[in-house]
Amino acid sequence: MPAQSYAVGAPSTMDMQKRLKHFTWSWFECTMSTGALATLLGQQPFSFTGLKTIGKVFFILDLVLFITFSCLITYRFVRYRGSFTKSFHHPHESFYFGTFWVSIALILYCIQLYGVPSTGPWLVKTLEVCFWGYAALVMLVAVFQYHVIFDLENLPVIEAMPAWILPVYPFLVLGPLAAVLEYNQPQASALPIMIGGLCFQGLGWSVAFIMLTIYVTRLINSELPGTSKRPGMFVAVGPAAYTSNTLVALGNQAPKVLPEGFLGISSFSTGEVWKAIGVPAGIFVWLLSFWFCALSTVSVLWVAKDMQFSMNWWAFIFPNVGLTIALIQIGNVLDSEGIKAVCSAMTVVLFVLWFFVAGMNVRAVVRNEILWPGKDEDMEDVEGHGYEEEESE
Repeated sequence: MPAQSYAVGAPSTMDMQKRLKHFTWSWFECTMSTGALATLLGQQPFSFTGLKTIGKVFFILDLVLFITFSCLITYRFVRYRGSFTKSFHHPHESFYFGTFWVSIALILYCIQLYGVPSTGPWLVKTLEVCFWGYAALVMLVAVFQYHVIFDLENLPVIEAMPAWILPVYPFLVLGPLAAVLEYNQPQASALPIMIGGLCFQGLGWSVAFIMLTIYVTRLINSELPGTSKRPGMFVAVGPAAYTSNTLVALGNQAPKVLPEGFLGISSFSTGEVWKAIGVPAGIFVWLLSFWFCALSTVSVLWVAKDMQFSMNWWAFIFPNVGLTIALIQIGNVLDSEGIKAVCSAMTVVLFVLWFFVAGMNVRAVVRNEILWPGKDEDMEDVEGHGYEEEESE
């Protein structure tokens, strides 16, 4: 089919089938953001009638989007031979495979928030099994995906982006997931989940910190990311935000989870010590995430008038949800009405921003600005032996 037949406007059914060749892993940034917003709405310090219902609506929408996107990307891999393997070797798309797994973690998080209160102990046990099974799977993803990147790819440091963190991003949400699961787990299950959550978060934070060091080196030695990639700078907010959330939440629950005589210490309460250390450590880390948020905001506003939509725009939402939830945890443990009020204001901003980004996403599809040759994260695939050439054969 000739390339000139692709004109701006509503595509035909056949056109859309071909456009799905460019349905990349980055679309799961949308489900990350939708699921993250659902978790935020379910943990508000100031609630009102119907707020939980709104959160459930976003959770259901997240499930529908996740299933839909999974079907669409499966169609791409089945319809276009070799595209599955290419998606793990591509210098841009490969990193976004982590968004698929983060979306699953946030679904489990929402099941805990909205499902467990309305069901029996069977769901609590199911979530325990899912937690450990999920942790095993994302460990394989983190090891083998970074192996491919380190061994087979050659990525220049001057192009470093926070998206390089995404393969290990699932571990950054395992800590908060462990903390929320503990509310209903019996102590025999809660203790291993707590230790596991802390350990997994440590891996996520450590690798992310290394990658962020490379990213900051790029910012110092080179130019800021291109205009269309600026929203992706917000991904750097997530590591410190979700780690802060983990330290405060796990520390706050340590007194009820850790048994007497834990670690062979009986002269004082180990749980109280963990809380006394975890909460200040979480507060200490939180401001780093805010700094990345402020830096990214200034960088985006500087070029806002020239920005064109890309799936990176969803990074406006999910990292900043982590920033807000971490602050909610801090506000709750400090019992600060002022901090809680700030969190409510941040939630309103993110709620409105979700609708704005969603609207721009739909608009971009209609205007052929995404799901289009040379427009998505797989853009190098159209260079040389490109999309148009392949379709015209």
